[in-house]
Amino acid sequence: MATFTVHEPHTPQADRVDRADELRFVKDGFSWLTALCPPLGFAMRGLWTAAVAYIVFAGAVIAGLMALKVGENALTLLLLALNIYIGFEASTLERWSLDNDGWRMIGTVIGRNIADCERRFFENWLPTQPVITASPPMSKRGGTIGWPSGAKG
Repeated sequence: MATFTVHEPHTPQADRVDRADELRFVKDGFSWLTALCPPLGFAMRGLWTAAVAYIVFAGAVIAGLMALKVGENALTLLLLALNIYIGFEASTLERWSLDNDGWRMIGTVIGRNIADCERRFFENWLPTQPVITASPPMSKRGGTIGWPSGAKG
């Protein structure tokens, strides 16, 4: 089963359909991509600051440990441990980044996959949201349907 947190921007649209398009689902759990290559995993999530911070931090750790004449095996194990930890925390960093950008978490959902989670979330969330009435549909000639072109109602 997959768990997702659902986030919306700090200034959501008024209509529920437009709001639904803006929502962001963040999967909770281990990120293999981020564990294997943290800068790429962060970039795929849009976490550019975290990608740069990882590169700077890992570079500083490598330089420091090499200056201390630490063996390559110990250095490799340390970086592997760091990457595994980051793989577990990637979703937390993404939620933290959204929170700092003014997004707010509006719910959590559990399902078999992202499609199942989205369906479950929207089945419960959409009925509670306001519906903004759309303007009358336009005919092919430019007038509203039901009114002759140029006629005023």
